[in-house]
Amino acid sequence: MKPRLLRLFLLLVGLLLWMPVSAGAQEGEPTDDEVNAIAHQLYCPVCENIPLDVCPTQACVQWRGTIRQMLREGRTEEEIKDYFVQQYGERVLATPPARGFNWLAYVIPPAAFLGGAIVLAQTMRRWRRPAREEAASPAPQAEDPFIERLEQELRKRA
Repeated sequence: MKPRLLRLFLLLVGLLLWMPVSAGAQEGEPTDDEVNAIAHQLYCPVCENIPLDVCPTQACVQWRGTIRQMLREGRTEEEIKDYFVQQYGERVLATPPARGFNWLAYVIPPAAFLGGAIVLAQTMRRWRRPAREEAASPAPQAEDPFIERLEQELRKRA
């Protein structure tokens, strides 16, 4: 009975010693996914229109390292983005803040879509209206003597 109890005790001690080490390793070191989730929201300040998470330049590798270090220090996503904005300006943000002149980026596309839908609906109504009116109204009477004589000749031959 004692060897079984001793094995159980050693197993329990081993688990207790192993759990804090593995939990600490997971909490202290940010994963590539965590770094790239933030880097994807930032654009490379050197290259144009390339997100920081896919930019191959050495500068971007260093900036991803900076993000990793800031995550190790316990900084939040907003604090990290604020740091990059302070260093390089708002042009590094993938999504501009909705204030000042930037609010137009949020207002113009939906307004243009809505305006285009209204113009398209009115145009389609105009296209349908003449066809309805022609079908409802009788054919106009010919007033030109030449056209009247032509129609009479056609009736005779028919």
